[in-house]
Amino acid sequence: MLDEVEHWLRSRSWSAADRSLDDLLAAKRAAGAQGTVSVVLPALDEEATVGDIVAAIRRELMGPDAPLVDELVVVDSGSTDRTARVAELAGARVVRRDDVLPRLPALPGKGEVLWRSLFVTSGEIVCFVDADLREFDPVFVSGVVGPLLTEPDVRLVKAMYDRPLEAGDAVHPAGGGRVTELVARPLLNLHWPQLAGFVQPLGGEYAARRSLLERLPFPTGYGVELAMLIDALDAVGLSALGQVDVGVRHHRHQPDQALGRMAAAIYRTAQLRLSRAHLVRPHLTQFARAAAGFAPTTYPVDTAERPPAVTIPEYAARRAA
Repeated sequence: MLDEVEHWLRSRSWSAADRSLDDLLAAKRAAGAQGTVSVVLPALDEEATVGDIVAAIRRELMGPDAPLVDELVVVDSGSTDRTARVAELAGARVVRRDDVLPRLPALPGKGEVLWRSLFVTSGEIVCFVDADLREFDPVFVSGVVGPLLTEPDVRLVKAMYDRPLEAGDAVHPAGGGRVTELVARPLLNLHWPQLAGFVQPLGGEYAARRSLLERLPFPTGYGVELAMLIDALDAVGLSALGQVDVGVRHHRHQPDQALGRMAAAIYRTAQLRLSRAHLVRPHLTQFARAAAGFAPTTYPVDTAERPPAVTIPEYAARRAA
């Protein structure tokens, strides 16, 4: 198994600098309809950052000199700030989560937004980018899209990067991926060792062929990235997966209790894929000090998944059209 992972790291790990933008544009032209690219930003209260991301993609990857991206969509999952307006002014098409497939009441969670985005985009390559990135570089898009344009047998590509931990004025060069290191990486190494070579298995920046995404179930919450890796491995094999180094990722850090809920959802996602057995207690109890001592609060762990998009009549009808 170690030999397989080492071979994969040599053959399926790249740097964004390995492919110039001119190379990607030539490959896109050669691919024709199979080279169309949709970029999706799932967003919830990200007015501070979403506009800069949208503007950078439009300026660097959608202009007449570099038409790599065909479609840029922000899917707003219920923001109470100016996220939607800021994204529109920057040049994105904004879609409200609840307006997509309205016959199915929306569930909370990032995975729900990603799943619904398949119903309102048309590119044969779909690239996801988190909307809370700061100092955004369009290479986060071109880097992960690149192998899908130049390597016909690649189906899904994750971004890899350094994740500084920024706490006030202190910046630690590593440590920003606490759930990855404490939960996801141990789970993958123990149970799916073929995936041990992924540097950022939970990263929100990745691209995949629609023909793969439409066949995968989507956990509606935080487990979606882990599930996508595991299910893609099962569907297309390790050699169809890749990763690209895009540099450094700066983003908003979550408080510890939010990370605890994220970790529980990721653990449950792995557990379901290991056994598909009934989870005895799909809840997580956390504690915060109150006047009378430590007060417990119990949260439900994400338990819902959306089925593969290709099984939904509306999706099939839209693709046929």
